[in-house]
Amino acid sequence: MHHPPRHGLEARQVTPSRTPRGGVLAPAILAFAFWAVMAGTTAPTPLYPLYGQAFGFSPFTVTVVFAVYACGVVAGLLLFGRVSDQIGRRPVLMAACVLAIVAAAAFLVAGDVMTMLVARVISGLSAALVTGAATAALAEALPSGGRVRAATVALFANMGGLAGGTLLAGILADVAPAPLRTPWAVLGTLALAALVGVALVPETAPHRSRPSLRLQRPHVPGEIRGDFLRSAVAAGAGFAVLGVLTAVTGLFLSGVLRLPSHTLTGVVVFTAFLCTAVGQLLNRAVRAGGALVLACAGLVAGAGLVALAMAAASLAALLAGAAVNGLATGMALGYGVTVITTRAAPDHRGASVSTFFVILYSMLAVPAVGVGVMIRSTSLRPAGEIFSAAVAALALAVLLSLLGTRGTAPRA
Repeated sequence: MHHPPRHGLEARQVTPSRTPRGGVLAPAILAFAFWAVMAGTTAPTPLYPLYGQAFGFSPFTVTVVFAVYACGVVAGLLLFGRVSDQIGRRPVLMAACVLAIVAAAAFLVAGDVMTMLVARVISGLSAALVTGAATAALAEALPSGGRVRAATVALFANMGGLAGGTLLAGILADVAPAPLRTPWAVLGTLALAALVGVALVPETAPHRSRPSLRLQRPHVPGEIRGDFLRSAVAAGAGFAVLGVLTAVTGLFLSGVLRLPSHTLTGVVVFTAFLCTAVGQLLNRAVRAGGALVLACAGLVAGAGLVALAMAAASLAALLAGAAVNGLATGMALGYGVTVITTRAAPDHRGASVSTFFVILYSMLAVPAVGVGVMIRSTSLRPAGEIFSAAVAALALAVLLSLLGTRGTAPRA
């Protein structure tokens, strides 16, 4: 997942001020807040098998619990995507931290599936709020033309949180007492520290206006429709794999490989999200016309590795598939954001990026539930194989479309 808003590079074209705002420590505090909120969104991943045992629910329920998070993100994007431009970054970041604390507290006391569902929706809203506000705040707090780029800091705070949350929760579940409580006590404390830090940071937004909450309509600019849709489908296919890995890796390791290590589950998902960040950086070094081609080829290869992991019950193939899919997803994501921020009309960029990530988060949720349905009718391994084939076919379709329109690469 980001936040959205977006999950990765800049959520929209933000022009950093020439003079940084917020003080010397502001960038570090903002990055930490971004990291802490996003860490809470992936923390349940290694804990799902434990929740299944404690509450007596099936793998299908796990995928539903995961999917409602994405629904929370989508709702947050559509309702609050531009609110930090209107009321300022700090109040939105503080609201995101409060929501992260509430979600952690709900998980801390959870005794049934309904409480988990509510916590996941709240967590999704926190991610939607923090991603755009934190990315913009970092652009305003860091000096323009400095050695450290705001987009890079935002990228690693975002993906670092997604990767670090699942790894931290997995380690705590293995080594600390009360594996379903301790991770949330720690993550709630981190979110509280982030809230205090953000409260001490001066506002960075140079201009503010009256808030007006209204449902944001999806918008795809006609001048970039082809590249927009191809990159959204490719990145969405990668997000689908990330969603399924996040939802069922723990079940696969414990149920199929007989490796009930929560830390190991965290390592697999950590690898996927870290490689997604690296893939976005690699996108900058690849010729614009070739980035999406490489991404689609990587998605096909990653899906093949995940299918191999299911068929052969192989941990090595699963790790390799997570890494390759992450790299390819990051490249497709970076390509799509570049197309929007360099070729779309300036007054449509914010709506276009939000639309892009609404598509991605929808593809994060729906396939995960679909895999859950297939698990109910077959089992985890054949469901994973069928899903991998569908992802490979989707990426291959985009690749063939690209090869047929080689002259339409973005002028990034």
